[in-house]
Amino acid sequence: MGKTITRADLVDVLGRELGLSRTDGVELLERMLEHLVIALEKGQTIKLARFGNFSVRTKKSRIGRNPKNGIEAKISARRVAGFKPSQILRTRVERGPN
Repeated sequence: MGKTITRADLVDVLGRELGLSRTDGVELLERMLEHLVIALEKGQTIKLARFGNFSVRTKKSRIGRNPKNGIEAKISARRVAGFKPSQILRTRVERGPN
């Protein structure tokens, strides 16, 4: 398993590769993520070519079971965010680093 990439790591990459200050890198990343979140809140699909699609789907209510005591419980309907990687991303992940 590889290292976990954090927001700080992404900000560092933006600074290094685009010549942005740390403050500008943080601002750019936060604005991009906020726009993605707002779109998902509205139920919109986000399509990023060569990367994948983020979408929102509704899960129906269902009967579940409490794993501690085995008692059935109703699980409410809810909206969940999902991600489907593009074929290019799947291939690159499968192949691993160069």
